Amino acid sequence: MTWTEVRDALGAGTTTVIIPVGGTEQSGPHLALGKHNVRVKVLAGRIATALGDTLVAPVLAYVPEGNISPPTEHMRFPGTISVPVSAFKGTLDGAARSLRQAGFTHIVLIGDHGGYQAQLKDVADQLNRAWAGTSARAHYIAAYYRASDVAYTKLLRTQGLSEAEIGQHAGAADTSLQLAVDPSTVRSDRLEAAHGADIGVLGDARRSSAVLGQSGVDLIVNDTVAAIRKARLEKH
Repeated sequence: MTWTEVRDALGAGTTTVIIPVGGTEQSGPHLALGKHNVRVKVLAGRIATALGDTLVAPVLAYVPEGNISPPTEHMRFPGTISVPVSAFKGTLDGAARSLRQAGFTHIVLIGDHGGYQAQLKDVADQLNRAWAGTSARAHYIAAYYRASDVAYTKLLRTQGLSEAEIGQHAGAADTSLQLAVDPSTVRSDRLEAAHGADIGVLGDARRSSAVLGQSGVDLIVNDTVAAIRKARLEKH
């Protein structure tokens, strides 16, 4: 959008903007490093469309992913990019304040990665303290990540997948979501080898499918839309 298009959207009653947070991390030999960035952009767009009066800001792609040197967590694998917590929270804070300055009154934070959920809440709480007594409000929407982490996992169990297959990172749950959102980010010819912590996978991606993933997409979008609608009605 151009700045005039944003101005006109605000003038027409668009009060809500989503700041989608992704991450750039390894996800085994079969998922692109930018998995979270692609997914949160697509899902945020669908959430905004369902709400009808909402825009989506650019994805925040650089997030805390572990210690850089010596490397820990995902930083042990080439391609992962990590930033300090202070830089991450400062960027979120500045982005939210910028959007409020433009005229948005509901600033929504959603994150596709589990590692920084507490930090999203911290930033929203900090902003709301600063904005007390004004019409502006920051909303950390925990339902976005919870839907993929809890409800979607339960659904996959009903489809016959085991906990070992569903996994915690780059397994059947993660890979199926990605197949539904953007199959170009999945190396389907490497799914047979996509299991084992030594290659960055906590789970087993071999039974992944776009059909399974679409059920997760629907859960995430529906739960997040409901949570945002509820949050916007709460008094502060």
